[in-house]
Amino acid sequence: MGPTFDERRGVEYRQLRAASLVNRLNARPMPFGWTVNPYRGCEMSCKYCFARYTHEFLGENDPAAFERRIYVKLTDPGSLVAELKRARRSGLLVALGTATDPYQPAESRFEVTRRVLEAASKVVGVRLSITTKSVLVRRDLTLLREIAARSEVSVNFSIPTLDQALARRLEPRAPRPDLRFEAMTALAAGGIPTRLFIMPVLPRLTDGEANLRALLVRAREAGAEIAESNVLFLRRGTRETFFEFLRAEFPELVPEYERLYADSAYARRDYVAGIEALVRRLSAEVGFGARRRADRPADSPTPSQLSLVW
Repeated sequence: MGPTFDERRGVEYRQLRAASLVNRLNARPMPFGWTVNPYRGCEMSCKYCFARYTHEFLGENDPAAFERRIYVKLTDPGSLVAELKRARRSGLLVALGTATDPYQPAESRFEVTRRVLEAASKVVGVRLSITTKSVLVRRDLTLLREIAARSEVSVNFSIPTLDQALARRLEPRAPRPDLRFEAMTALAAGGIPTRLFIMPVLPRLTDGEANLRALLVRAREAGAEIAESNVLFLRRGTRETFFEFLRAEFPELVPEYERLYADSAYARRDYVAGIEALVRRLSAEVGFGARRRADRPADSPTPSQLSLVW
């Protein structure tokens, strides 16, 4: 870990020399086989972020450090190309932003995600997906189209609510929901496949029928291919931060969350089943496909005919 090399808006940025940015997933079957997280920590400050625990690996035990001390992963372009070629040979999907947002505010200054995409543009046949809350992804539309012409790329927009006031409380430094849908529209119109991630669905905050229906309608209008949903997951590190947020902002909901998450990081099965049934019904009513996150097919090597242009 290098020294602090930039500081602004009360956020400290530190160098983190990464041996590899493209990492093979060796955990349980997932819809991707490789992960890329250009930044450790995330300035979006989402109160429900499941990745808060990752700062503990760096000895950062202060919960606030996750959103106030951002580690910028540095690597050279040649290594990125080699790593992406290795991922391409596996046939498995490379997912950008599985832990922290690859287009968080730091990206406008350090452009690590853009360097990953520039490397990907040199690797014909690579398979990429990007998950973000940011409108900064529009900056790279031309580059994404270049990749899409010879490889596979898609963008998932995480938008749990259309209520701007609620979104500001839940995701203090993320762009407004309407701006995210505008970015989705721009990318879909540019030929980039997009999806809506209603993740997480927050009990008694974003799980209302009106909110879920509106999200599905807006995604359909924006040209998204499908919506995926998943109920809030409160693992260690996230649980403490989220309950502190509830006690300060929505104290009346604390008993309900204690009931739903009494013995597990997962909500009670009856609640989850009810949300899944509601999303299925609303999806059918508005004429837009939706599925549970758990229903997304696990990735597996899919040999395809590649160009001989290298």
